[in-house]
Amino acid sequence: MDSSTSSEKRAPLQPRRAVGRQRVAELLAAASDLIAERGYDATTMAEIAARAGAKIGSLYRFFPNKEAIAETLLQQHMAILQEEYEAIGCRASGLSPDELADGLIDLMARLYPRVQSLPALMGAHTDRTELRARLRGQALLEIATALRACAPRLDQKTADDIAAVVLNNMKVMVGMVHGDAPTAPGAPDELRRMNRLYLSSRLGPFRSLGRIDGE
Repeated sequence: MDSSTSSEKRAPLQPRRAVGRQRVAELLAAASDLIAERGYDATTMAEIAARAGAKIGSLYRFFPNKEAIAETLLQQHMAILQEEYEAIGCRASGLSPDELADGLIDLMARLYPRVQSLPALMGAHTDRTELRARLRGQALLEIATALRACAPRLDQKTADDIAAVVLNNMKVMVGMVHGDAPTAPGAPDELRRMNRLYLSSRLGPFRSLGRIDGE
């Protein structure tokens, strides 16, 4: 029943009642858990319904197919990340490079429980290339914006280059903290130190003249 037919191409149902919204939240949470555990391709609609303690008909009432669930999860994950990036961007002008480095390096690791299916969804062999590119592009844009707020004289090209390095460091931190990458007990702290040193050395020369960190 995971296949798509013309009748299954309808948009996900948006419930108006609180009980319906709660049910959708439970179904999406179950889907996110399973996709994170087993991968997108291996997860079935029946397993999602069972994990949520719902009847399969209830799942199909809200979502016509697994692709609709994946799209909804991706949109949710993007909104969560966007909110966090914007929040750190708003604070960046008052942060030292070390403080900004810490805020960024741990951002994705801290949010992982809320967006845990994101890596599997991003890597799934489905036609979401545009959405994946948009998510990466938005992350790079928000990081570069925060960098320039912290170091106002930083040019855009350099900010973009630094943002790409920081984003990769953030992904490595997620793998270390949540066991998806080879690591050692002290490795996350070492990565934090490395990120601090990197941003301090790169942003320091572009900070506003006459500003002293910590004042």
